[in-house]
Amino acid sequence: MKKYLSAFVCGFGAGVLQIVPVAKSFSCCLILPVAAYMALILDRKASNEIGRMAIKKGAVIGVLTGLYAALFGSSFEIIITLITKNNDLVVAYPELMKVISDFPLSSAMIEQAQYMLESVVEDIQTVGFSFLYTFAVAANNLLVNIVFGLIGGVIGAQIINSRLPKDNIE
Repeated sequence: MKKYLSAFVCGFGAGVLQIVPVAKSFSCCLILPVAAYMALILDRKASNEIGRMAIKKGAVIGVLTGLYAALFGSSFEIIITLITKNNDLVVAYPELMKVISDFPLSSAMIEQAQYMLESVVEDIQTVGFSFLYTFAVAANNLLVNIVFGLIGGVIGAQIINSRLPKDNIE
């Protein structure tokens, strides 16, 4: 764990920023790659490395940063939904129903999708928890955060290597 403490710290920070309303919009494209880059910088400072960074190491730290961000972000989102019994899905429910009804699908599929969405919103408003919503948030965050953490780690390793003086390059 000590070896990847920087990924844990930066993943926690990115997970917290994922639930902030305005910053939520930038979490995949900006916050996660920057968090992975920051994890690489912290890892280099902690281990006193001065040479080139392996792209594989950047990728591993990026993936771990994304994994931690997904776990923390999903947990915080679910806890806040449980406490407040409200979230973005509940707020956008009327518009989602309109969008779903405009899809070029069979009426049976549209009714099934609307029924599932209605049951999720009802569960959140009454109990504060929906298994389907929890699964969707966790799966989405895991997939997206790991991919963008990987991208941030690889690009971050390239940036770190490009900023090294020419005499440090082996």
